[in-house]
Amino acid sequence: MAEELNAVIVSIEYRLVPKVYFPEQIHDVIRATKYFLQPEVLHKYSVDPGRIGVSGDSAGGNLAAALGQQFNQDANLKNKLKVQALIYPVLQALDFNTPSYQQNVNTPILPRYVMVKYWVDYFHGNHDFVQAMIVNNHTSLDVEEAAALRAHLNWTSLLPASITKNYKPVMQTTGNTRIVQEIPQLLDARSAPLIADQEVLRHLPKTYILTCEHDVLRDDGIMYAKRLESAGVEVTLDHFEDGFHGCMIFTSWPTNFSVGIRTRNSYIKWLDQNL
Repeated sequence: MAEELNAVIVSIEYRLVPKVYFPEQIHDVIRATKYFLQPEVLHKYSVDPGRIGVSGDSAGGNLAAALGQQFNQDANLKNKLKVQALIYPVLQALDFNTPSYQQNVNTPILPRYVMVKYWVDYFHGNHDFVQAMIVNNHTSLDVEEAAALRAHLNWTSLLPASITKNYKPVMQTTGNTRIVQEIPQLLDARSAPLIADQEVLRHLPKTYILTCEHDVLRDDGIMYAKRLESAGVEVTLDHFEDGFHGCMIFTSWPTNFSVGIRTRNSYIKWLDQNL
């Protein structure tokens, strides 16, 4: 990125679990970004203040999306970012039975069980809840706290027929109301940017979202692209039919996969044209 874009790249070493838990990671990236946006710091690194973007992959995509939303709600920081680029981002923890979660339930690198466990770890929650969350018992119809948020990730309307295929929503009538009571962070838009209110999405910067077919997170990205478009945001959804979660890091021998090189090149090309 630094070489091909002739850009200043800042990689934020946000603190990880188990040293800290949500929302400390978000506080870290917001603090670091605010610091970098100071005029004297931008001048020091010869950065054009009108050409600043945020980006991240996987969990980093989650933090980049959350940061974009937080900035958008702060009058002093609004419009400071020109673009956001999200690579197979993690965007919600309410529905672990989207078509991509069902299709890729045991797909290598990031099977569904591992992703759910990561969410529980992020919130310092009880691992006894993992199996119940896998079948959406945490957002069942009797969990009133989740009711208002379901429309924000109603994949039967947000995803095209080519994605939904014959998959059916998993909506439990009764579940485990204890889960969201003990882990209310599940319903916090700072952890799950996909469930943010429409008003928060308006005026977000031009957005690039890369998704992969063989990835439980595919539909998180596609649904976010759809919601952003509905909010009037200019979005590029870059989908790779042969892509898998994490594929962009496989670009050097002996794991120089074709799809890794193609996703990286497509991402950098978009940044070159839009940043």
